[in-house]
Amino acid sequence: MIAQTGHAYRVAPLAKSHDRSAFACGSDALDRYLRQQARQDAEKRVAAPFVLVAPPASTVLGYYTLSASIITADELPAELSKKLPRYPQMPVTLLGRLAVDQGQKGKGLGEFLLMDALHRSLDAADRIAAMAIVVDAKDAAGEAFYKHFDFWPLQQQPTRLFLPMKIVAGLFPE
Repeated sequence: MIAQTGHAYRVAPLAKSHDRSAFACGSDALDRYLRQQARQDAEKRVAAPFVLVAPPASTVLGYYTLSASIITADELPAELSKKLPRYPQMPVTLLGRLAVDQGQKGKGLGEFLLMDALHRSLDAADRIAAMAIVVDAKDAAGEAFYKHFDFWPLQQQPTRLFLPMKIVAGLFPE
């Protein structure tokens, strides 16, 4: 948690009690997803949405989604794939969406959400294997954001980026 004038932010699984109505990040698709589809995806277990709130308020200030996914071994850089088993596909965690409300920009909440997602993904990878975290950058700003945190482009789709779980583990020493 990071301090916020008198309270702390908290990241929690999306619940009915979270107020999503005023969320506006500047992307209609990301806003619409949170308002109209995120709870359904959670109920169907196709994505796990997590929201950032400042208790006791329930207003969503930011969110991200995680899900299990795969990438093909030939998508990885050769120097990395040489070190992995010769499986045709590799398990990964997909960071599907990450957004911060425009009224909260400039407070470091994007980084806070990303670190929470990485830590949560690392914890899950200890129980269900995932060799990396993958993101699909929606635009140049998104790509720059993830590259700032050392995500690498995949071979076949340069705007699809990944961060090996081994590097993530180094961010959170026990």
